[in-house]
Amino acid sequence: MELSRAVQFAQSRRQGVLITIRRDGRPQASNIIFLMEPDGSTRISVTEDRAKTRNLRRDQRAELYVPGDSFWEYVVFDGTAQLSPPAAEPTDQVVDELVDLYRQIRGEDHPDWDDYRRAMVAERRVVLSFRPASAYGQLRG
Repeated sequence: MELSRAVQFAQSRRQGVLITIRRDGRPQASNIIFLMEPDGSTRISVTEDRAKTRNLRRDQRAELYVPGDSFWEYVVFDGTAQLSPPAAEPTDQVVDELVDLYRQIRGEDHPDWDDYRRAMVAERRVVLSFRPASAYGQLRG
């Protein structure tokens, strides 16, 4: 499947499954919300203490499964991920990026940005940047 076609499909979606590699080599799947840019770069908000984050700090390889409108329509991206450091201060660069990610995914402002910024630090949020190298799946048309 052409990567550009898969990216075009995924750009209109927000929900997917991130698949990472456990220490023993078995896959680990996590439901996530993502934002994919026209060039395929994808951002996801995760927390530092989750299995997917620990897996990616050890092994950057990942897959992103994006479902379609029916069971038979889907795309899977194969690529690598990079992780920011955990949010440390309400005004740090990581929290600024999380604010931008929230706005782009939700299409609106948060009702209380100060509270949101504090929560990002308290939850030890991280920005996961995923870069797909290839794609496979099944699309209509």
